[in-house]
Amino acid sequence: MPDLLDETSLIGARTATRSGALRSAIRAAGPSLLFGVRLWGSVCLALYVAFWLQLDNAYWAGTSAALVCQPHLGASLRKGWFRMIGTLVGAVVIVALTAWFPQSRAGFLIGLALWGAACALVATLLRNFAAYGAALAGYTAAIIASDELGATGGANGEVFTFAITRVSEIWIGITCAGIVLAGTDFGGARRQLAGLLAGLSAEIAGRFSSALALAGSALSDMQPVRRELVRQVIALDPIIDQVKGESSVLRYHSPLLQAAVDGLFEALAGWCAVVWRLVRLPDDAAQQEADAVLRNVPRELRSAASRGYPMPWMTDPIGMRALCDDAVRRLIAMPPVTPSLRLLADQTARVLAGFSQVLDGLALLVAGPARLASRPGRFRLHVPDWLPALVSASRAFVTIGVVEVCWIATEWPNGAVAITWAAISVIVFAPKADEAHAQAINFTLGTGLAAVCAAVIAFAILPNVATFAGLSIVLALYLIPVGALMAQPWQASMFAPMAGNFVPLLGPANQMSYDTVHFYNTALAIVTGCGAAALSFRLLPPLSPALRSERLLALTLCDLRRLATAAVERPGGDWEGRMYSRLEALPDQAEPLQRAQLVAALSVGTNIIQLRRLAPRLALVQELDAALAAFARGDSTAATAGLNVLDQRLASLSVTGPEDSLVLRERGRVLAICDALVRHGAYFDAGAFT
Repeated sequence: MPDLLDETSLIGARTATRSGALRSAIRAAGPSLLFGVRLWGSVCLALYVAFWLQLDNAYWAGTSAALVCQPHLGASLRKGWFRMIGTLVGAVVIVALTAWFPQSRAGFLIGLALWGAACALVATLLRNFAAYGAALAGYTAAIIASDELGATGGANGEVFTFAITRVSEIWIGITCAGIVLAGTDFGGARRQLAGLLAGLSAEIAGRFSSALALAGSALSDMQPVRRELVRQVIALDPIIDQVKGESSVLRYHSPLLQAAVDGLFEALAGWCAVVWRLVRLPDDAAQQEADAVLRNVPRELRSAASRGYPMPWMTDPIGMRALCDDAVRRLIAMPPVTPSLRLLADQTARVLAGFSQVLDGLALLVAGPARLASRPGRFRLHVPDWLPALVSASRAFVTIGVVEVCWIATEWPNGAVAITWAAISVIVFAPKADEAHAQAINFTLGTGLAAVCAAVIAFAILPNVATFAGLSIVLALYLIPVGALMAQPWQASMFAPMAGNFVPLLGPANQMSYDTVHFYNTALAIVTGCGAAALSFRLLPPLSPALRSERLLALTLCDLRRLATAAVERPGGDWEGRMYSRLEALPDQAEPLQRAQLVAALSVGTNIIQLRRLAPRLALVQELDAALAAFARGDSTAATAGLNVLDQRLASLSVTGPEDSLVLRERGRVLAICDALVRHGAYFDAGAFT
């Protein structure tokens, strides 16, 4: 009897474990299945509206709805907005192109390839969904061109009608997807970004506070942590784009969010400068000066930072910002004692000023804009490196041109469709850099699988369906599971085309046609176009992550040397914006040392600009030019010696009052440059592109 009870208990425990695992699996799969339902609902609503309006190619409305749908609400709405803009631009361009080459097929096709190349270039220069909008402008022109060219090729007078129809169909799909998604999903990007900003701020503040407490040679142990934090700050950019999509209010105040990321970069740069100075001081002197700086930081801020806990940053960002601002004023007003202490105080103030920018962004996210005065931002595009964009443009032009030539040579009736899908793939994946080839391959495989599924449904199931309700049920059997798989992080690049390209392959219409020859020719053209684009990424690959990182560092060093020789006079804000763009453009595979070198270049450039601005006031232009000339030659040893001469000259000046503080601050900037040259001398002595 006891054995029977034990066996019964064991069976019960196993059953409970299995049921618990099943419940956990259902809970985990719930969001993915819900997205699949949203995807299906968006496509069905778009098709219903297009059928009701009796549009010729209603499937483009369903296709647009499927392509816009993303697992995150902000991403979907942001993508839809840029898709609308890109579609309109592409339609206008193809109408203009037809007007320029009304009787010249060669001129029209060359112009189409050039437009695709231009859109690939812009898409590579931009980021996130702005890049997607540029890509849409390119392949919308190709979509309308395929309708216009038909089987024989040649521009015709119906292009304006085609453009109006396609834009209407695409906009219907985008609007329907937006209605379904906004009505069923409240979005979580805002909370996610607030948590990441607060967590990173607390982590940086806690580590920085520990650095001041240690204030010795042990500080070098934190070097890997700082470099990893730089990578995490870089990764915030896509989430900010999602936040802009979720709320028009946040989009209006988006300069505050970008300034928050810039503030984190500033805090990291200030932290590095403090550590470099403390490491070079004797331990006793380092601890004494660090304690002097800490005494000017409010106790509440030090206690919040030392815990490294994000809660105070989330619950009271405005109060925390007031503490940071008060600490900045105290540090700036510290009585001058030594250049080293002045450097530590100023760089600590820089760290806290960066936190103030982060707290402005957090206040916007958790408290709302009503409590904030918005900072109007001026858009300025800083191009980190032109070469990747030029490679993308060249690849797009060659790929589209080759497919066009093959179509003309073979007289393939569906060649225009192949041109369209080659343009879609080669332009859309242009900004993906080293991931482009793999994603293009997955896109082709996903499109091929979608073609197989569409053939089965079109010829085995749909002939027995006579109502829209029946069509919706059939679409649900395919779109819901595929959408759920698309929401998973693994192989999303393959399931996304299975969802997005299924509708144009199926081609649902008010009057369905079951022409097998037409279907297989169209499917073959689509897969061929996608395959041609995938092959182009193999034959003309993007720049490798290592090469892109090396170029960003070399271009930055070239800009620094121009600053040093006074060949350019760059405002501080412009220099910082350029450096922020290069930090964000660093590949995730970049070496931690390379991120640290870019942060060091940011600080050195800022200090050079400040020194050049104030050198005439102190009559020290000649000494500064001599020191920076050695820096421009790539001789950090001579540059350090020249900066030491400049420091001695500053120390010999007989000034009083505010001028005394100014001189000490300039000596601190000289020390900061010397510390960076000692830390990263190999980088600053390296060659540069000219």
